[in-house]
Amino acid sequence: MNVAIGNLRTLVLNADMQPLSWAPLSAWSWQQGLVAVLQERVIQVKTYEGLRVSSANQSFEIPAVVALKTYRRRKKVPYTRFNVFLRDEFRCQYCGRRFPVSELTFDHVIPRARLGGSRWTNIVTACGPDNLRKGCRTPKEAGMRLLRAPFEPSPRQLDDIARRLPMAKDGLHQTWLDFLYWDSELEE
Repeated sequence: MNVAIGNLRTLVLNADMQPLSWAPLSAWSWQQGLVAVLQERVIQVKTYEGLRVSSANQSFEIPAVVALKTYRRRKKVPYTRFNVFLRDEFRCQYCGRRFPVSELTFDHVIPRARLGGSRWTNIVTACGPDNLRKGCRTPKEAGMRLLRAPFEPSPRQLDDIARRLPMAKDGLHQTWLDFLYWDSELEE
């Protein structure tokens, strides 16, 4: 196997030719993409130009973009650490500054000690200093204001946030850009 193809990914589009998800961007390893193409579970839309892999008696193009044959609707966003940070745009909901993930924490708006649960509507992203300053108090008791009340995002809301983030274009292969419509203007 050519070392240059080892880390290639295959962009996965829904049947409407939009990414299956933006948060995170729906992508498989090229091997998963190739298997799905060979099993006819997806339609191969675009391949990596000039890149092929071979078996003992066949050669295959490496899929860059595939589309599902049937439309898949996402109903709910999984409640995960990444998705909470993404919902809050990697910003402390108290000071408003953006931080790398390694410097972010969760804050329970109503502290767990007061039966505030770990759920979308009670968790916000906070930087370490603000989380410590708030402690086991409500924001009002600590004299702090939330930038935005916590909420459970829809898949579309989370995708819109993911597209706006400055780091969204990192790691995208040039082959995918026609399918992502990043900042493109439509012709009149």
